[in-house]
Amino acid sequence: MPTTLVFDIETIPDVAGIRSLHGLPADLGDEEVAEYAFQLRRAATGNDFLPHHLQRVVTISCVLRDASQFRVFSLSEPDCQEGQIIQRFFDGIERFTPQLVSWNGGGFDLPVLHYRGMLHGVAAPRYWDLGDGDYVDSREFKWNNYIGRYHLRHLDLMDLLALYQPRASAPLDDLAKLMGFPGKLGMDGSAVWKGYCEGRIADIRDYCETDVVNTYLVFLRFQLMRGTIDRQHYEAELAFVKEALGRLEAEHWKRFLAAWPESGLDKVI
Repeated sequence: MPTTLVFDIETIPDVAGIRSLHGLPADLGDEEVAEYAFQLRRAATGNDFLPHHLQRVVTISCVLRDASQFRVFSLSEPDCQEGQIIQRFFDGIERFTPQLVSWNGGGFDLPVLHYRGMLHGVAAPRYWDLGDGDYVDSREFKWNNYIGRYHLRHLDLMDLLALYQPRASAPLDDLAKLMGFPGKLGMDGSAVWKGYCEGRIADIRDYCETDVVNTYLVFLRFQLMRGTIDRQHYEAELAFVKEALGRLEAEHWKRFLAAWPESGLDKVI
């Protein structure tokens, strides 16, 4: 089984960067700085979604699936600072050369990681290999690399399933629930900044972890449709995931499993 790394990030406004770019006073509170940026953005675009380079990464959650394990983990504040979070993520790619799987990773997560990684001096040579690297197998990256939109070394499920048509994109939460999986629990992306201001870092991490498991489950359904796995393999993998999550003691996994009915194990639309 090839190594698969499913990932998702959670971000907050880069308050320090916004303060610096706009010359805001140092004694202006973080929430006031963020609201200033939101208002500027709303005036310019009609929404308060900040540009990618002003999104500070607070959590990267991952599912690592290889021949021997299914593991969910997070690189997150307060254990790591932003630069460390991003560097450790790319170090994992350096070590395992996995297939990356995401939901809108090409449209959001990876561009954010590119900008923020550069700000912190992060090194990611394997990730940026376009077939001209010093690795023995670098040449194969010319035709299948992490950067190419139509390559599968990074599979952006949302982008591919919509056939690269933004109007056809589906929300992960809707799709997961339609397939019999739990979907989002606890919060959504719009609540992350408020949760961060309230000190709920653990809740943000837990939410991100359940999101990345939902992405893996939808990926499995895609693999079934694509013919990469058959029905028996699909059902066995769902049971394996459920068993692995059942061994975890954290409360968010108990809620996740409670929201995943038995019928969801073999529900195929």
